[in-house]
Amino acid sequence: MNNSAIADHFTLLSKLMDIHGANSFKSKTYSIAAFHIERLEEQLTVTDRREYSSIKGLGTSVATKIAELIDTGHMQALEELIAETPKGIIEMLELKGLGPKKIHIIWKEMNIESIGELEYACNENRLTRYKGFGEKTQVKILESINFYNQNKGHFLYSQIHQIYPSIQAYLEKLFGKDALWNTGNYYRQLPTLYELEYIVTADMPTIKQKFQTAYPPELLEETENAILYKLNNGLRLRIHSVQKNIPQFLFRTASAPEFADAFIKNYYPDNFETNAFKNEAAIFENAKLPFIPAALRESPTIIERAANNTLPKLIEPGDIKGIIHNHSNWSDGLFTLEEMATALIAKGMEYLVISDHSKSAAYANGLTEERIVQQQLLIDELNQKLAPFKIFKSIECDILGDGSLDYSDDVLKSFDLVIASVHSNLYMNETKAMERLTKAIENPYTTILGHLTGRLLLSRNGYPIDHKKIIDTCVAHNVVIEINANPHRLDLDWRWIEYALSKNALLSINPDAHTIEGFDDIVYGAIASQKGGLTAASNLSSFSLAEFEAFVTKRKAGIER
Repeated sequence: MNNSAIADHFTLLSKLMDIHGANSFKSKTYSIAAFHIERLEEQLTVTDRREYSSIKGLGTSVATKIAELIDTGHMQALEELIAETPKGIIEMLELKGLGPKKIHIIWKEMNIESIGELEYACNENRLTRYKGFGEKTQVKILESINFYNQNKGHFLYSQIHQIYPSIQAYLEKLFGKDALWNTGNYYRQLPTLYELEYIVTADMPTIKQKFQTAYPPELLEETENAILYKLNNGLRLRIHSVQKNIPQFLFRTASAPEFADAFIKNYYPDNFETNAFKNEAAIFENAKLPFIPAALRESPTIIERAANNTLPKLIEPGDIKGIIHNHSNWSDGLFTLEEMATALIAKGMEYLVISDHSKSAAYANGLTEERIVQQQLLIDELNQKLAPFKIFKSIECDILGDGSLDYSDDVLKSFDLVIASVHSNLYMNETKAMERLTKAIENPYTTILGHLTGRLLLSRNGYPIDHKKIIDTCVAHNVVIEINANPHRLDLDWRWIEYALSKNALLSINPDAHTIEGFDDIVYGAIASQKGGLTAASNLSSFSLAEFEAFVTKRKAGIER
């Protein structure tokens, strides 16, 4: 059991104690323990147990429970609370914006024990009768419930990407490598997925027989030519039985319907199903077109670009030369500046842009003006030590409620570049969001606009904005638009990349990394960006060190004129 899993147990214990109205001092003890365990550099499984109680944030009680978890895989105190808590109450912890204290009131005072009951109560406007549950709170709870219900069994692309190789290997073992094709939304690289789809040349009886193991997956649906299973992790796996015209079937299931219909109408109006294509690529070859990757098969407009031989050379993760927008242990990251830089040097990267949180983000240990000076002095020292690798001085500066940035101009000018982002008061109407973002973009010190809408995929909708106006304003003020590569964000959404490129906007795939492992999220940023047709030339983080330095110098010179 790793530190992350141990921390999760203590977090749940703390939350359940609050839901039950237990001693708040005790519940906070376990919450603090979870915080510190998550950030330990050494795994507790290899740490001397006699040292547990002396670790910051832990104590004798916590140390005992850690040993119990490692030895048995269970924590008796937690299991007792789980047994005493209705399943629907525990499920409410999945609702964004609904904390344990409010769940306690919902359960103990409102006598509600499931999300369904809670949704009904919201629709009946019953929550507003209770202290702490105003009309806005009720609306937000209902929005969270709607989001939760929509996204049950819905996965981030990154979650599927991590398990895809093992599923692929398993199916190849069952059916053979040459009898299997991945298709559907994973093949199309959509940011979120309901299911993983495959084409298999076997007939349905054979497919069913292959899945009759000692622990068969749950059968959800069966038709004449397809079968749908639910795997243990909740992922739905759809197997299509196709024994003829496989390239055509792959083409249709790996393309948006609008694209597929337009393509077939233009190039194979009468003979698409009767053509003998040897593979999917032949469909394009016979039409005398370059191959259109599945990631681009969304809008029919890409067909015209293929016909004109102007398909973009899509960005690849290997095109990224430097890592922009990262957090160190100066704010809420886990690693030192030198550790982060050293890790990037080992990856062959040329530069690091450190962008810790600004002072308004007190929850994230945001930097005061005094600490900024100290950090920048350290960066100067490290740049001498680590040359030719370079660390650039940046900040993720909060966009305040009125659209102003979190520091004075004198402080902002000390940075090589400024990433401006919204972190507070996220529930804005479009008018407020537009005013706030526009003012921040117009600030001459704003270099990059971070995670444009503040969305969290499958958890929180972004605040509403007019994307075209924001992109146009960024272009007008020479502000780079971030494609936040954190798989929970992927914001700017891929659907707006094509418009941004048409306006000659400069974009930047940035991981928003809080750990060294987080650097690897650039892969998901690149995969999402491919759908919008992003090229390396239009991506700031693909600039070489010399090109990036020239960009920063030119940008700062423009401010000072």
